[in-house]
Amino acid sequence: MDDGRAIVGACGLYCGLCPRYQSSAAGRCSGCQAGRMGAYCAVYRCVTGRGYLTCAECLEYPCPRLTKALKLEQGLDSFVSHRPAVDNLEHIRKFKLESFLGDQHERRLLAERLIADYNAGRSMTLYCTACALLPVRVVGQAIDAIERDVEAGKIARGDRKALAKRMRSILTDLAESLRVDLSLRHKKR
Repeated sequence: MDDGRAIVGACGLYCGLCPRYQSSAAGRCSGCQAGRMGAYCAVYRCVTGRGYLTCAECLEYPCPRLTKALKLEQGLDSFVSHRPAVDNLEHIRKFKLESFLGDQHERRLLAERLIADYNAGRSMTLYCTACALLPVRVVGQAIDAIERDVEAGKIARGDRKALAKRMRSILTDLAESLRVDLSLRHKKR
C-alpha cells in the first residue's frame, strides 16, 4: 500500500493531514489502514469487513455509522477536523481514488513543509487543518508571503518562533478572507 492508500481513512479523512500522523513522537500513528484504528473504529471495521477501502465504495453511504463516528450532526471534531471527510468521500465517488490521492498527496507535502520550515513546536495542528480545509493555492500563497518576508529581512530564517507566529497569522488571515474557520470544534464543557 505504498501508493497512498495506507493513509486514507475509511471515513474519508486523510491521515497524512493528521497531527498524530505527522508527529515524530513515539506514539505516532501510522495511518488508519496500517495503524491501530481497526481495533476500535466502527467505520474501519465495517468498511474492511465489506472488502472496501473507504465508505465511498459502499451502496449504503452515507450511513448512520459514519455520521455518528464523525459526529456530523453535532458538528464536532477530534484531534483532526472532520469537516473534509464527506467532501473527500464525494471526491472519491465522483473522480475515483487516484484523483483524491493526488490532491491529498499535494496537501500532505505542503503540511510537511509548513511543519519542517515554520513550526516552533505548537503549530502542527493548525498547519494540518489549514492544508485540509484551504485550497492548495492558498496554502502556497501563505508560503510565498512568508518567504517574501524572509527575503526582505523582516524575519530571520533561523528565528523559528517569529516564523511560526507569522505563518499562523498569514494562514489565519487567508482563512478568514475565505470564511474558513481553522479552529477545531470541540464540545463545550
